[in-house]
Amino acid sequence: MHTMWKGSISFGLVNIPIKLHTATEDKDIKLRNLHKKCHSPIKYEKVCPVCEEKIEQDEIVKGYEYTKGKFVILEDEDLEKLKKEKEDKAVEIIDFVKIKEIDPIYFSRSYYISPGDSGAKAYSLLRKALQESEKVGIAKIIIRSKEQLALVRVYENTLVMETIHYPDEVRKTGDVPNVPSDEKVTKKELDTAILLIDQLTTEFNPEKYTDDYRNALLDLIESKRTGEDIVTPTAKQPAASNVTDLMAALQASIDNTKPAAATAKTKTATKKKRAPKTKKQA
Repeated sequence: MHTMWKGSISFGLVNIPIKLHTATEDKDIKLRNLHKKCHSPIKYEKVCPVCEEKIEQDEIVKGYEYTKGKFVILEDEDLEKLKKEKEDKAVEIIDFVKIKEIDPIYFSRSYYISPGDSGAKAYSLLRKALQESEKVGIAKIIIRSKEQLALVRVYENTLVMETIHYPDEVRKTGDVPNVPSDEKVTKKELDTAILLIDQLTTEFNPEKYTDDYRNALLDLIESKRTGEDIVTPTAKQPAASNVTDLMAALQASIDNTKPAAATAKTKTATKKKRAPKTKKQA
């Protein structure tokens, strides 16, 4: 697994040399833009719209637009100096909290943490301490020139660092338009909705969820590559319904889920009834 960051992490006076490895990967299928006439990949050139000249990399500087059309120019030396002042490759856990206190909206990216040279024992200590205390560590780290807030937790016996958004990076819910403040919901409607949720409730098994669009796109690409005909199955459409009443829609949904729920319960009951045969029965 590729190492994308090396440094250390500390809590109190305990220092652990570590390496970070990207825990997730983007499986999106990348499609190139081609010239329709000859199927050559399209080039994207950097051109100044004022000078109408092609710009080379050494002619580009970075700037911050503080007002429309006005920029503060930042030299590479300024940015590099600031980066070195902040990026000392050390991550200090500054707080420990319960993970349930952190809403998932704050989570950004995940990185696996492995111990560096001579760091195995301290790594194991932190892992065990987090497991026993049922807490996560809050820390700061600079990744790709950006200071990130992060938490350190245990996932399947491995330490994981989750970068999380700062509070000012999460937009206010009050800015979301048309959110009802207080709609009148009857007890019967609520009880029926909860019943529907109960019937659709199951244990979370991530393996059952697949990217159907990506798989279909891969099949299409392969069929075109090999010159085979491909038949696209007709997507199953939900049964047409003229139900507009909320209560009627809830009841109809419950009725539609009953067969599947009943089948699952029957299978469970059957398994429980089956007892191992005794020697006499055999």
